Amino acid sequence: MLKVTKFGGSSMADAGQYQKIRDILNSDPARQVVVVSAAGKRNSKDHKITDLLYLCHAHVQYGVDCTPIFEMITSRYLEIRDELKIELDLESEFAALKKRLDAKSVSQDELASRGEYFSAKLMAAYLGYRFIDSADWVFFGMDGAVDQKKTYDALKALFIPGQGVVIPGFYGLLPDGNIRTFTRGGSDITGALAAAALDADVYENWTDVSGILMADPRIVDDPQAIPEVTYNELRELSYSGAQVLHEGTIFPVREKNIPLNIRNTNAPEDAGTMIKEAFDTPADPDRFITGITGKKDFTILSMSKRGMSNQVGVLRKVLTVLERHNMSVDYVPNGIDNVSVVLPTATIAPHLYTILGEIQKEVEPDTLDVHDQIAVVAAVGRHMAFRPGISGKVFAALGEAGINIRMINQGPDELNLIFGVDNKDFKEAIRVLYTSFVK
Repeated sequence: MLKVTKFGGSSMADAGQYQKIRDILNSDPARQVVVVSAAGKRNSKDHKITDLLYLCHAHVQYGVDCTPIFEMITSRYLEIRDELKIELDLESEFAALKKRLDAKSVSQDELASRGEYFSAKLMAAYLGYRFIDSADWVFFGMDGAVDQKKTYDALKALFIPGQGVVIPGFYGLLPDGNIRTFTRGGSDITGALAAAALDADVYENWTDVSGILMADPRIVDDPQAIPEVTYNELRELSYSGAQVLHEGTIFPVREKNIPLNIRNTNAPEDAGTMIKEAFDTPADPDRFITGITGKKDFTILSMSKRGMSNQVGVLRKVLTVLERHNMSVDYVPNGIDNVSVVLPTATIAPHLYTILGEIQKEVEPDTLDVHDQIAVVAAVGRHMAFRPGISGKVFAALGEAGINIRMINQGPDELNLIFGVDNKDFKEAIRVLYTSFVK
């Protein structure tokens, strides 16, 4: 059994969090591979180390002294080291980095990656594990994409089964030898790549919540965690607005059919959320909704034309107009003689009247209307499929709460039920669904 564990910024924030990680690792000998993020916030007024590193680079580029900011970064790591009584010379490495920074000889990506680098060096020394630099095994191509084969082969060659290792997340190496970072949150990708490379039995992603929540805690008070979710459901939740995982995290482990377990560093006894391709039996067969999410501020372009259903190419013409303006359509609800397209308002607003004019010219609809201030809510769940009456129950609950439905969209696989409401009803719609079908 081999488990790859990844610990996020909140799990690396201070010496106390390092001790929690040590206890988690010691509780299961299968946890041999540890991927870490840069130190995160210790409290709401604190700063993430990565943010400070980016700020340092910006200061230097504009000729502003970044010494006070750099000292904040240095003192944070030295404080962790000294509190844990780790014997590790960080001062010389920080001094060398500051010299390069002042000389403008360190790239933004390399500087930003040092948060993870120093976290991993500290954690490896604290645990007595071997340090493996991500620059020695995560390889990008010139197009910026990860070279999976080269990356996987490199880590397999470096890893010795039974020997604990600590790896910094977030970065790798370009063909020219320069450091390249992933987008923010990219340490999740590093962990997934490590799990895929080593054919791990489980990829554990440790954070500060006990799994993926069934609804936004800013909208629903104390929402439950989702015990089990399929990769397809996760994709639907993420696309519809849930802040779940870095998008690139899913693909490496899904390709290898490796379960992904979201856990809480501060509550390691909680089982968290298990993510797999499929589950043999449902955790709760009576619950048909896995999660509820959504986003505000959409625009619906709605058009009707008599006999539209018998005319070839009407929808294609509409989509071609939108494509010319580089518009990505989120949803396309339609009827017999009408069709609508749903897009983020911020995307279409600058081009709205030009697009309306082109649609009017090319489609010649009988009516062409614009509906703004629309929120899209999605109820996602693999257990909704082929169960009669689900939509009726959902819309009845919303109707009883006085919420008007402006748009309905559901795919043939019945993995989700998507509907539009006015922006002002967005939060209440999510609360009604959660209270009616989850709580």
